[in-house]
Amino acid sequence: MSQPEDGTADSGASAPDLDVITEQAARIAELEALRLQALADLDNARKRCAVQVSRAEAEAMAAVARQWLAVVDNLDLALEHAEADPVTIVAGVRAVRAQALDVLARLGFPRRDDRGARFDPVRHEAVASRPDPGAEADVVAEVVRPAYGEGDHQLRPAQVVVARPD
Repeated sequence: MSQPEDGTADSGASAPDLDVITEQAARIAELEALRLQALADLDNARKRCAVQVSRAEAEAMAAVARQWLAVVDNLDLALEHAEADPVTIVAGVRAVRAQALDVLARLGFPRRDDRGARFDPVRHEAVASRPDPGAEADVVAEVVRPAYGEGDHQLRPAQVVVARPD
Protein backbone atom coordinates (compact mmCIF):
# COMPACT_ATOMS: atom_id res chain seq x y z
CA MET A 1 0.00 0.00 0.00
CA SER A 2 1.42 3.32 -0.92
CA GLN A 3 1.55 6.16 1.51
CA PRO A 4 0.87 9.76 0.59
CA GLU A 5 3.68 12.25 0.87
CA ASP A 6 2.44 13.56 4.21
CA GLY A 7 3.10 10.11 5.74
CA THR A 8 -0.53 9.18 6.58
CA ALA A 9 -1.96 5.85 5.47
CA ASP A 10 -4.27 5.92 2.45
CA SER A 11 -7.71 4.60 3.47
CA GLY A 12 -8.65 3.93 -0.15
CA ALA A 13 -11.47 6.47 -0.30
CA SER A 14 -11.29 10.18 -0.75
CA ALA A 15 -13.55 12.67 1.00
CA PRO A 16 -15.90 12.97 -2.01
CA ASP A 17 -16.21 9.15 -2.10
CA LEU A 18 -17.10 9.09 1.61
CA ASP A 19 -19.77 11.73 1.04
CA VAL A 20 -21.36 9.59 -1.73
CA ILE A 21 -21.22 6.49 0.44
CA THR A 22 -22.78 8.38 3.35
CA GLU A 23 -25.53 9.76 1.10
CA GLN A 24 -26.21 6.32 -0.35
CA ALA A 25 -26.33 4.74 3.10
CA ALA A 26 -28.81 7.41 4.22
CA ARG A 27 -30.93 6.81 1.07
CA ILE A 28 -30.87 3.04 1.69
CA ALA A 29 -32.01 3.61 5.28
CA GLU A 30 -34.78 5.94 4.05
CA LEU A 31 -35.94 3.41 1.44
CA GLU A 32 -35.87 0.61 4.00
CA ALA A 33 -38.04 2.70 6.34
CA LEU A 34 -40.46 3.38 3.47
CA ARG A 35 -40.57 -0.33 2.61
CA LEU A 36 -41.31 -1.29 6.19
CA GLN A 37 -44.03 1.38 6.40
CA ALA A 38 -45.60 0.13 3.15
CA LEU A 39 -45.58 -3.44 4.49
CA ALA A 40 -47.21 -2.30 7.73
CA ASP A 41 -49.84 -0.30 5.80
CA LEU A 42 -50.56 -3.31 3.59
CA ASP A 43 -50.92 -5.60 6.61
CA ASN A 44 -53.29 -3.14 8.28
CA ALA A 45 -55.37 -2.87 5.10
CA ARG A 46 -55.54 -6.68 4.88
CA LYS A 47 -56.72 -6.89 8.49
CA ARG A 48 -59.35 -4.17 7.95
CA CYS A 49 -60.58 -5.93 4.82
CA ALA A 50 -60.83 -9.27 6.64
CA VAL A 51 -62.90 -7.64 9.40
CA GLN A 52 -65.19 -5.98 6.84
CA VAL A 53 -65.69 -9.24 4.94
CA SER A 54 -66.46 -11.10 8.17
CA ARG A 55 -68.93 -8.41 9.21
CA ALA A 56 -70.61 -8.47 5.77
CA GLU A 57 -70.91 -12.28 5.87
CA ALA A 58 -72.49 -12.13 9.33
CA GLU A 59 -74.94 -9.43 8.20
CA ALA A 60 -75.86 -11.43 5.08
CA MET A 61 -76.48 -14.58 7.12
CA ALA A 62 -78.62 -12.61 9.57
CA ALA A 63 -80.65 -11.10 6.72
CA VAL A 64 -81.34 -14.56 5.29
CA ALA A 65 -82.20 -15.96 8.71
CA ARG A 66 -84.65 -13.08 9.32
CA GLN A 67 -86.49 -14.03 6.12
CA TRP A 68 -86.88 -17.60 7.37
CA LEU A 69 -88.23 -16.59 10.81
CA ALA A 70 -91.80 -16.21 9.53
CA VAL A 71 -91.64 -19.69 8.03
CA VAL A 72 -90.44 -21.17 11.33
CA ASP A 73 -93.11 -19.24 13.25
CA ASN A 74 -95.80 -20.67 11.00
CA LEU A 75 -94.42 -24.19 11.37
CA ASP A 76 -94.58 -23.73 15.15
CA LEU A 77 -98.23 -22.67 14.82
CA ALA A 78 -98.94 -25.74 12.69
CA LEU A 79 -97.41 -28.00 15.32
CA GLU A 80 -99.50 -26.36 18.06
CA HIS A 81 -102.61 -27.30 16.09
CA ALA A 82 -101.49 -30.84 15.28
CA GLU A 83 -104.69 -32.23 16.82
CA ALA A 84 -106.86 -30.18 14.44
CA ASP A 85 -108.71 -31.42 11.40
CA PRO A 86 -106.23 -32.98 8.91
CA VAL A 87 -107.68 -30.90 6.08
CA THR A 88 -106.84 -27.75 8.03
CA ILE A 89 -103.34 -29.04 8.78
CA VAL A 90 -102.70 -29.82 5.10
CA ALA A 91 -103.93 -26.36 4.10
CA GLY A 92 -101.61 -24.81 6.69
CA VAL A 93 -98.62 -26.86 5.51
CA ARG A 94 -99.33 -25.79 1.92
CA ALA A 95 -99.41 -22.16 3.02
CA VAL A 96 -96.08 -22.52 4.86
CA ARG A 97 -94.58 -24.26 1.80
CA ALA A 98 -95.72 -21.38 -0.42
CA GLN A 99 -94.16 -18.97 2.06
CA ALA A 100 -90.87 -20.91 1.99
CA LEU A 101 -90.85 -20.94 -1.83
CA ASP A 102 -91.45 -17.17 -1.77
CA VAL A 103 -88.45 -16.70 0.55
CA LEU A 104 -86.26 -18.72 -1.83
CA ALA A 105 -87.48 -16.69 -4.80
CA ARG A 106 -86.78 -13.39 -2.99
CA LEU A 107 -83.27 -14.66 -2.25
CA GLY A 108 -82.79 -15.19 -5.99
CA PHE A 109 -83.47 -18.93 -6.14
CA PRO A 110 -86.92 -19.44 -7.67
CA ARG A 111 -88.17 -22.99 -8.04
CA ARG A 112 -88.02 -24.31 -11.62
CA ASP A 113 -90.38 -26.80 -13.18
CA ASP A 114 -88.36 -28.39 -15.97
CA ARG A 115 -90.86 -31.05 -17.06
CA GLY A 116 -90.89 -31.12 -20.87
CA ALA A 117 -87.62 -29.16 -21.18
CA ARG A 118 -84.68 -30.44 -23.19
CA PHE A 119 -82.16 -32.17 -20.92
CA ASP A 120 -79.24 -29.88 -20.10
CA PRO A 121 -76.43 -31.31 -17.92
CA VAL A 122 -75.78 -27.84 -16.46
CA ARG A 123 -79.39 -27.49 -15.28
CA HIS A 124 -80.29 -31.14 -14.75
CA GLU A 125 -78.96 -34.25 -13.09
CA ALA A 126 -80.32 -37.36 -14.78
CA VAL A 127 -81.19 -39.96 -12.15
CA ALA A 128 -82.90 -42.32 -14.59
CA SER A 129 -84.25 -42.70 -18.10
CA ARG A 130 -87.36 -44.42 -19.26
CA PRO A 131 -88.81 -45.44 -22.58
CA ASP A 132 -91.50 -43.09 -23.83
CA PRO A 133 -92.55 -43.88 -27.43
CA GLY A 134 -94.35 -40.57 -27.89
CA ALA A 135 -91.60 -38.32 -26.51
CA GLU A 136 -88.60 -36.72 -28.10
CA ALA A 137 -85.17 -37.98 -27.09
CA ASP A 138 -83.46 -36.22 -24.19
CA VAL A 139 -86.57 -34.48 -22.87
CA VAL A 140 -87.30 -34.27 -19.14
CA ALA A 141 -90.19 -36.68 -18.55
CA GLU A 142 -90.35 -36.32 -14.76
CA VAL A 143 -88.81 -34.06 -12.13
CA VAL A 144 -87.75 -36.06 -9.07
CA ARG A 145 -86.33 -33.05 -7.20
CA PRO A 146 -86.87 -29.55 -8.56
CA ALA A 147 -84.10 -27.06 -9.21
CA TYR A 148 -83.81 -23.70 -7.49
CA GLY A 149 -82.19 -20.76 -9.24
CA GLU A 150 -80.99 -20.07 -12.75
CA GLY A 151 -77.68 -20.34 -14.60
CA ASP A 152 -74.64 -19.70 -12.43
CA HIS A 153 -76.94 -18.64 -9.58
CA GLN A 154 -78.31 -22.11 -8.86
CA LEU A 155 -78.63 -23.84 -5.50
CA ARG A 156 -78.93 -27.23 -7.11
CA PRO A 157 -79.76 -28.73 -10.48
CA ALA A 158 -83.04 -30.56 -10.97
CA GLN A 159 -82.91 -34.31 -10.55
CA VAL A 160 -84.83 -35.65 -13.51
CA VAL A 161 -85.96 -38.73 -15.41
CA VAL A 162 -85.13 -38.37 -19.08
CA ALA A 163 -87.40 -39.78 -21.79
CA ARG A 164 -85.94 -41.93 -24.52
CA PRO A 165 -87.99 -43.00 -27.52
CA ASP A 166 -87.87 -46.72 -28.08
